[in-house]
Amino acid sequence: MLAAIKYNTKNYKIDFTKPIDISIAIDVSKQNVNAWYVDGPKIFPEDFEGQKIKVSEGAAVNFNNIEFNPHSHITHTECAGHITEEVHSVNQNLNQYFFLSEVVTIAPTQIEDDFVITKKQLQFVLGNKKRDAIVIRTLPNLADKKSAQYSNTNPPYILEEAVIYLREKGIKHLLIDLPSVDRESDEGKLLSHNAFWNTAGKLRLDATITEFIFVPNTVEDGTYFLNLMIAPFENDASPSKPILYALE
Repeated sequence: MLAAIKYNTKNYKIDFTKPIDISIAIDVSKQNVNAWYVDGPKIFPEDFEGQKIKVSEGAAVNFNNIEFNPHSHITHTECAGHITEEVHSVNQNLNQYFFLSEVVTIAPTQIEDDFVITKKQLQFVLGNKKRDAIVIRTLPNLADKKSAQYSNTNPPYILEEAVIYLREKGIKHLLIDLPSVDRESDEGKLLSHNAFWNTAGKLRLDATITEFIFVPNTVEDGTYFLNLMIAPFENDASPSKPILYALE
């Protein structure tokens, strides 16, 4: 279905029959992506009076429980409540779901023992573009990102100065294919999280960070329409399913 959409005074054509899913699912049939020192997710049938509620074992339905942590096991979208003492729910604060986004590819640069995304790199890929959201694909971009075990590996992250640049540029939604925008071990400073949500000033409750995405190599850098879908959890973070649509 080709639709004409007016967004921020500009007209776009979008083919909604060609979604580009950039989420990573929970899949316990194989090695699931994981971070933050917890065990893997579990999906298992409820046991009622000794009978597993599973069709293959004689039950009328499949009736599974799911145990997981959104920050560790799946593409997730989080709000400022992830780092604030006061409870804030992403389900209450994400009230719009369609955004003009820019997909960019960046090879993190090495600084001492870390690989990081810098302000200069973001300035280069964004230039004068005004976008609601940025979708960052890091290099190398291998399929094993969907099953990587990140704990104790010091993955790449975004420097505080780079996140401040995004905030000042008006980016409200930051999506990245890493477990965090911050260093794995930073003594709890969470510099980039704090900078993006502006915890030292007016808190940006309507801004979100989405981690653990995967952008296939077949997707070209450029401007896309983003549908940022979340599950209705009253929590600082929720499993999410970001979908990109090419503009025609």
